[in-house]
Amino acid sequence: MTLIGTDTARSTTGSSRPAAGSPATRRAPTAPGALPLLGHWPRFGRRPYRFLSTLPAVGPVVRVRIPGYDTYVVTDPELVRESFVALSDQGMMIERAEALLGEGVTVLQGQRHRRERRMIAPAFAKARIARYAEVMTRHGAARADSWRVGQVLAVNEQMHDLALRTVAGALFSGELGAETAEHIHRLLPPVMTLLSRRVTRPAWIDRLPLPGNRRFTALVAEMKTATGTIISAYRAELAADPELDHGDLLDTLLKARDESGAALTDSQVHDELINFLVGGTEAIGATLAWVFHELGANPAVEAALHAEVDAVLDGGRAAEFADLARLEVTKRIVLETLRKYSPWLTVRHVPEPYVLGGVEIPAGSMLFVCPVAVHRDPAVHADPLRFDPDRWLPERMADLSKGAHLPFGMGARQCPGNIFALTEIALQVATISARWRLRPIPGIPVRETVIGALVHPEQLPMQVEAR
Repeated sequence: MTLIGTDTARSTTGSSRPAAGSPATRRAPTAPGALPLLGHWPRFGRRPYRFLSTLPAVGPVVRVRIPGYDTYVVTDPELVRESFVALSDQGMMIERAEALLGEGVTVLQGQRHRRERRMIAPAFAKARIARYAEVMTRHGAARADSWRVGQVLAVNEQMHDLALRTVAGALFSGELGAETAEHIHRLLPPVMTLLSRRVTRPAWIDRLPLPGNRRFTALVAEMKTATGTIISAYRAELAADPELDHGDLLDTLLKARDESGAALTDSQVHDELINFLVGGTEAIGATLAWVFHELGANPAVEAALHAEVDAVLDGGRAAEFADLARLEVTKRIVLETLRKYSPWLTVRHVPEPYVLGGVEIPAGSMLFVCPVAVHRDPAVHADPLRFDPDRWLPERMADLSKGAHLPFGMGARQCPGNIFALTEIALQVATISARWRLRPIPGIPVRETVIGALVHPEQLPMQVEAR
């Protein structure tokens, strides 16, 4: 049986899709540079972001030789979109993250994924986002208050810390929430460092009694204890007063019900909290860091941003949810940053023979869907390495295909927290830029490094200058 996407019965050329095994199908070209036995693993393992960025020139679907896996990379925007819509099983890389993410919506498959995604949807309704924005504004203002003229900041670390504190504040409120957030703040960075090593190495290594494995297990258990304490406290408060509303994400999760009226278990709530913490910290923190790097490198863009925040945030006040409608330049800067520094890889498992763009992909293959390859393809985005927020003016966006901008994925696996992320990044950029200019340090190159599914600046020292 051939798997066909639900809304993609025609190829990008407009011709009817051939069936698997048909003479009309063809083999995918193999990426150049494979080594005997090792295949492309040395290039993929050392510089995956750079390697995958070269593949659009090879073809829209490219075979990559990784020992132990039959792997294909999709680079064409329409085929990327089709893959996101037609395939939802995420395969081995997300399975390797289950030790931390548990059975959260990021990991679940099939009907369980659909059920839990519907249950958590109210947590990201517009009214809730407006409540979380109050937390974002408070933390952004506090961060800006903490800086001093002439101070040299590790901006990548500052933005990661700001993102972690903000998402934790949106998850947990009150005094106990603050204690839990501080506990998680201490635990999450070393957990993520250890997790990024686990997902890119053979699974059997995880079972060895190595110090790193023991530490990872202990840290994950400590995180579960911390969230378990606050979950129990919230449940007790809600039992005493069912109308109580903490206004945070945990409160929404505890009140979530499926069609039968069933609630999430404590274990499921914990897993969702960890999924939100990881996604909300890593992606938002990295994007904020890249925004300030690009502002420092592009004075004209920075000047346009400063003109906007001066007009909207009179007197340099912190940005609020109601300001977003007037922060058009800010929002375009965020979209352009997400294009240039998008997640480098999303994995899909192919359960049945699948024809994609006329290429037959065998059952059991891994499909690497690469937003970065699309976002940096000059056939999709002219001069793709140039930072150009005006790409996102309405008149220029009209010519883009739906698969041309995929920082949050698409289809059933689209990130449920995408509006949360866009809101936080825009508010923090505006709040900080209303008061400060961050200057790059001459002579220090800013290099891209891959951590998990994201590209981060390896180091990003910048000096604080008053505006």
